[in-house]
Amino acid sequence: QVQFVESGGGLVQAGGSLRLSCVASVATFSFIGIGWYRQAPGQQREWVAGISPGGRADYADFVKGRFTISRDNAKNTVYLQMNTLKPDDTAVYYCNVQIARRPLYDSWGQGTQVTVSS
Repeated sequence: QVQFVESGGGLVQAGGSLRLSCVASVATFSFIGIGWYRQAPGQQREWVAGISPGGRADYADFVKGRFTISRDNAKNTVYLQMNTLKPDDTAVYYCNVQIARRPLYDSWGQGTQVTVSS
């Protein structure tokens, strides 16, 4: 069973930056795509960014130019560098194995809270 551990969230002022980390306990990590998702209070979870096994990055329009996704296969870790944060980015951020931007597993980690103050 795959487990995800997200970290790096916090409280930041608008315009600030955070770097999230996702560690996935899966033996085939280097062969799978990983996506970042977020869920704001009262809203559905939405896809934010994803990275292919080969390192190709893909972004939702609302984060393009502000967020950067990367991976370190030796550490089974995917990162999300978030710059120029906005109050609308406030949410709990999760990671999961992704296929065509959709999460593969129904089970999620605990997520990491990102709060952006105006």
